[in-house]
Amino acid sequence: MSRFHSYLNSAKSILLAYNGTEPFSSYLKKWFAAEKKFGSKDRKYIEQFCYSYFRTAKLRSCKPDENSILTGLFLCAISPDEILTELKPEWSPHTGLTLHEKLKLLNYDLASVFPWQEELSEGTDYESFCASFFARPDVFLRLRDDGCGAIVKDKLQQKNIFFKEVTENCLALPSASKISEVLALDYEAMIQDLNSQRTGEFMRIAAESLHLPFISVWDCCAGSGGKSLLMYDIYQQMDLTVSDSRESILRNLKKRFSAHGIPKYEIVLADLSKRPAKFRGDAKFNLIICDAPCTGSGTWGRTPEQLCYFNNDSIEYYANLQKKVVSNTVTCLTPGGFFLYITCSVFKKENEEIVSFIKEQFHLQLVKMELLKGYDNLSEGKAGKADTMFAALLKKSL
Repeated sequence: MSRFHSYLNSAKSILLAYNGTEPFSSYLKKWFAAEKKFGSKDRKYIEQFCYSYFRTAKLRSCKPDENSILTGLFLCAISPDEILTELKPEWSPHTGLTLHEKLKLLNYDLASVFPWQEELSEGTDYESFCASFFARPDVFLRLRDDGCGAIVKDKLQQKNIFFKEVTENCLALPSASKISEVLALDYEAMIQDLNSQRTGEFMRIAAESLHLPFISVWDCCAGSGGKSLLMYDIYQQMDLTVSDSRESILRNLKKRFSAHGIPKYEIVLADLSKRPAKFRGDAKFNLIICDAPCTGSGTWGRTPEQLCYFNNDSIEYYANLQKKVVSNTVTCLTPGGFFLYITCSVFKKENEEIVSFIKEQFHLQLVKMELLKGYDNLSEGKAGKADTMFAALLKKSL
């Protein structure tokens, strides 16, 4: 048996055993830890088989087998592939075809990739969005405005790590880049998706519109603190409060804030889907950043296993959860304050319909709303290089 046949069989065993209840990256890490015979190159090939399968699994109703895994590999390939040359020689000469040509060759319909078209937010290019699942997203670095940019670029060049300058403060790198071994992350640069960085445009509008020497900011679903770090680099004259429902996440946030140099902030442990947060005083905020829990459907290019195991009922579940979170936070706005609602979802029930809920229930005025498309941004027109996100900035009347 050739090594590629061996990798294929290993991938098939992994896929058949996986049930979607945990991130596939975590599952695969544990699987490799138990199967110590595989070296780094072996793991790379097996991982490639698995993720290619997930990206294309909705095209077929079958369970993972040799043909379906190789079909995924063929459709995701952008150049001649040594695996296909050995295992599917009849397909190998066609790896340079466009995605549409490959699908036609195999008699597949692109629309089968994402069967929830009627649920999408307004302005989504359905065909381009479906095509994005066949490409691995880039890794994006946000460079700080304090002279670190030149240092970061020099370090990457010294290690021969390819990067593309997207903006003055944003670099795009191939997904497999091992940047944690090269850079002082959270100090020199942050790993942050392009469209996550673009939510800073909304933060800047709020900060500049307030006309205050000091503003109070609450990042209410802070996670590991990426939005807070972005806000700090935009406007450091702020009193910052962060909250999340998970203690382990908040511990990681503290480490990141320390590396970033944020000197003062308040941390609150709060499950805002159940009750309002408890602050030290009667806290009111000029800006509330609500990066709400969601289906994450705009990030499935990075976690394509979610595409396979997604249940349509999850849209309604998260929409109801978001309404609870919003209801327990928006009342903490000062008169004239701003509420920034963010998701990494492509579903209108989590996006535009929640904005309508905020406007109707709390009488906030919409300032700016945008679907931040990740499928048509970069890399010479190739799809799927960033996450798709949604952001809406609303203002409370004086």
